[in-house]
Amino acid sequence: MNKIALNTCLLLSSLIAAVSVLAQDVKGASQPALSPVVLPAAELQWIDLDPIGAPGVKVADLWGDHRTGPFGAIFRLPAGFSAPLHTHTHDMKVVIVSGTYIQGPENKPEFRIGPASYLMQPGGDYRHTTRCDQASECVFFVESNGAFDLQPVAEQSVNPSQ
Repeated sequence: MNKIALNTCLLLSSLIAAVSVLAQDVKGASQPALSPVVLPAAELQWIDLDPIGAPGVKVADLWGDHRTGPFGAIFRLPAGFSAPLHTHTHDMKVVIVSGTYIQGPENKPEFRIGPASYLMQPGGDYRHTTRCDQASECVFFVESNGAFDLQPVAEQSVNPSQ
């Protein structure tokens, strides 16, 4: 295993352990934890996020269910992946584990963030594009207080007669 892959595995394992301890029980946070929750990276259950709308994108829930409500999950975007202008219903807290994540807010310059970077992405009408640099896949942790969704922004047609 090369040094970059080893560092990525170590960072991912540390992130999962920290997140697991911090989010023991989303529904009943008032009960004290009696033992740690440990989920090694090798035991993550990866599933396709949306094979038609986002081919190659994988997600592994750490707690909750990204399809139905509050969750914490690891996402993987293939190198070169690109999503057109869209919004999400809920705010998302994002920590980049590996790769270079590129976001383009509507009518503003895009920005690039790498490993250990944090992004609080607003829900609602925050319109943006999402890409992963061609050099390597993007792996990132996401936490949200509601289900994950991706709402494409319809392209507005321009009427040349106006």
